[in-house]
Amino acid sequence: MNNLFSSSSKVTYFSIHKNKIIMKKLTLIALVAFIGFTAQAQQAIISFKNDTVDYGSIEKGSDGLRVFEFTNTGDAPLVITDVKSSCGCTIPKKPDGPIAPGASSTIEVKYDTNRVGPIRRTITVTSNATEPIIGLKIKGEVRNNTGSVLEKS
Repeated sequence: MNNLFSSSSKVTYFSIHKNKIIMKKLTLIALVAFIGFTAQAQQAIISFKNDTVDYGSIEKGSDGLRVFEFTNTGDAPLVITDVKSSCGCTIPKKPDGPIAPGASSTIEVKYDTNRVGPIRRTITVTSNATEPIIGLKIKGEVRNNTGSVLEKS
């Protein structure tokens, strides 16, 4: 009976030691996972005041500059990496540098108003926000400003 008791106490000692090692490993894994989730929780969120700018009906050659206003409503700096237009007649300009959490900025868009006809263009904004690609739209119509001589006087 003595041999039986001593062998079971060895098994108990090793099983306790093995359980301590497993618990240490599980604690380490849980700590690493918690730190990983905490680091990923901070993200930039881009919120536009309007995602469409309506030029309305404008005259040929008039000012084609319009502005999209936005705010970083996230808790990490917002970095706009690229702003592209669907056509060479529209020139977008992205803000310089990162936008801090809670801060606002603008994206300027200049349309070539020497092109008469309807305006239907998309501006694609690429950033580090939770929604990394956003499409903005401009619309309107450029009218030819030629009229009769009587209308001009």
